Amino acid sequence: MRPALLRMATRYLESTDEAEDVVQDALLKLWFLRDRLEQYRSVDALAIVITKHLCINRLRGIRVEKVDLEQGVSIGGGENPEMKLVEEENMKEILEVISTLPDLQQAILRMKHIEGFEVEEIARLTGSTPVAVRTNLSRARKKVKEQFMIHNKVWN
Repeated sequence: MRPALLRMATRYLESTDEAEDVVQDALLKLWFLRDRLEQYRSVDALAIVITKHLCINRLRGIRVEKVDLEQGVSIGGGENPEMKLVEEENMKEILEVISTLPDLQQAILRMKHIEGFEVEEIARLTGSTPVAVRTNLSRARKKVKEQFMIHNKVWN
């Protein structure tokens, strides 16, 4: 299934790296749905639809650069080249901190802030409750904010 998804994603995105990321995200979503896959007539069709939607989201510009982590570190636009450089460095640091989080918190944070899923949808995809999703989301945001501020010696 993976090679077919990768071919499709590459046609949409024209970038092998982005296509790899999208296929990985699609397979992660399928993994979270693994206990309920028998409810679908075709797992292949589901994988294709998920991959297509993720590609469309990328093409629409829903990317990591737009993450703000809700009241965390603000990553905004700006025409000033120095500010853009600072924002890029900040985003790299934030992504490094996110990569140190437990897998579930990473997945929930990415689904919420990068892919734009609602809490209820994340709960359904992860087989969790909305309360558990909110708790993990809060813990993940707090950890990212703390680590970012420690690294940059920023105090409230």
